[in-house]
Amino acid sequence: MQPPCPMCTCTLEHPAHALLAALRDDDLDAALTLGLLEAQPCPCCVPECNRLLAAARDARRLALAARQRHHARAARLARIKAEREAARHPAPAPASAPTAQQATPALPTAAADALARALAKAKARHA
Repeated sequence: MQPPCPMCTCTLEHPAHALLAALRDDDLDAALTLGLLEAQPCPCCVPECNRLLAAARDARRLALAARQRHHARAARLARIKAEREAARHPAPAPASAPTAQQATPALPTAAADALARALAKAKARHA
């Protein structure tokens, strides 16, 4: 049997009365256990009881949504930070694989030969 409303003279059996009693005692954990987030107002209670119940329900929903957004933002910032760190410090290549400098020369062969000839001419002019 549900208790009568602790806020008004309603004696109808309704789950909202237990929620209102928990809210009156500032026992939010008990109110959540009793189903505060899905609470429906009692049809026989005075409007003030129903406003109190709706306000508590909506405030808790907003708080939970804000906490979820905070956790999502923190995860997003951690992911971005990890990506930036990975880009800033690339992972070392395995020892068996040749590095990029060893695998390909700095200049193509024809360009290296042309540069060598130009350097030789410049040295010959200044000598």
